[in-house]
Amino acid sequence: MSTEDRRRSGTFRFLLASWKVNLASALEYRLSFLLLAGMMFVNNMIWLFFWYLFFGRFPVVSGWEMGDVMLLWAVSAGGFGWASVLFGNFPRIATIVSSGQLDVYLSQPKPVLLNVLTSRMSVTGSGDFVFGLIVFMWAGDLSPRGCLLFACALLISGVLFIGVMVIAGSLAFWIGNAEGIASQVFGSFISLTIYPTGIFRGAAKIILFTVIPAGFIGYMPIGLMRDFNPAFAAAAFGASAIFLAVGAFLFRAGLARYASGNAMAMRN
Repeated sequence: MSTEDRRRSGTFRFLLASWKVNLASALEYRLSFLLLAGMMFVNNMIWLFFWYLFFGRFPVVSGWEMGDVMLLWAVSAGGFGWASVLFGNFPRIATIVSSGQLDVYLSQPKPVLLNVLTSRMSVTGSGDFVFGLIVFMWAGDLSPRGCLLFACALLISGVLFIGVMVIAGSLAFWIGNAEGIASQVFGSFISLTIYPTGIFRGAAKIILFTVIPAGFIGYMPIGLMRDFNPAFAAAAFGASAIFLAVGAFLFRAGLARYASGNAMAMRN
């Protein structure tokens, strides 16, 4: 086995160990785990009920029907859910950098960004993920092709969430306290992924498919799952890879500017 193969194998074992520890930590308080995940599930259901009432009065909006919006929520919540469960620190990078908490990760012989992302599991993210799966089983195409397209949509959605927030969080290396900006980007991005892209026009639509790539998530129920469009699928995969790569590049470049916060912390 070559050195590169051993390195990849070691990184894979590290990921499995991190996820195992995070899950064991979350299940230590099982009632709290179930309550938090269940509350997020209920919260998402309330939003769907709102859309049910809306489409009860306006059955079709810019070509979108109730079933399309249900799939939109399945993709958005499901993608956010798996990303939050496996890489739960992606919304907190700005806080970690600006507060000097990065020191503990720099002292460990692991890929820093990967170590940061996997060191936390979002309990509520599991509720989002389960919600996405149930809504897809309710409104989606359960054929092998439909399930494969939904899995691709979840992958693209989760990678976009991680990529955008790594970029926003990495701003803390250059401007210091970027928690406010990262928080605004986080909230805005989530909000824009749960509305049909058909309601956006002109410059707003261009921004949604370039600067803030929420449009790729919002359009997946149509362009990927209902009427498969190879061009859109390629663009969505490409956008998710580009945003993730740019985020990793900025984080790596920012490490060269990072000054220790002399924070005393310990991680098991």
